[in-house]
Amino acid sequence: MSEDDINTEEYPTEIHDYLAAFEKSLGSVDEMLRTMMSVSRSELLQKLEPLEQAKMDLVSVYTLNSMFWVYLATQGINPKEHPVKQELERIRTYMNKVKEIADKKKASKLDKGAVSRFVRNALWEPNAENEHTSKTPKGKKRK
Repeated sequence: MSEDDINTEEYPTEIHDYLAAFEKSLGSVDEMLRTMMSVSRSELLQKLEPLEQAKMDLVSVYTLNSMFWVYLATQGINPKEHPVKQELERIRTYMNKVKEIADKKKASKLDKGAVSRFVRNALWEPNAENEHTSKTPKGKKRK
């Protein structure tokens, strides 16, 4: 939008900043889409591991549904009453599942051998020498 277009348009001046931010956001989305569309999907997926492929697919479908949500809003249709809402919720569920899987992969692995050695060495094992030295002398009480 040029300055001349802004001046000739009739809208409340209070929303000018919102419209400018919206225009900037649209430019960013357009730039990202052009970048994504410049590489073939199959070529891109070949470079990714399965978990990364799932993440990319989920982000793509979520983005498309979000853009459809905005389109419905611009057409005067309440997107909250449209099936797109359930679709976005379903996608979010899968995104959370993928996140859980990724978090499990990042979690540290338990070395059972090291744990058993640690526990074995940390536990006190009485033997004949320790038994008679650890007893309290007769007539004295332990505190």
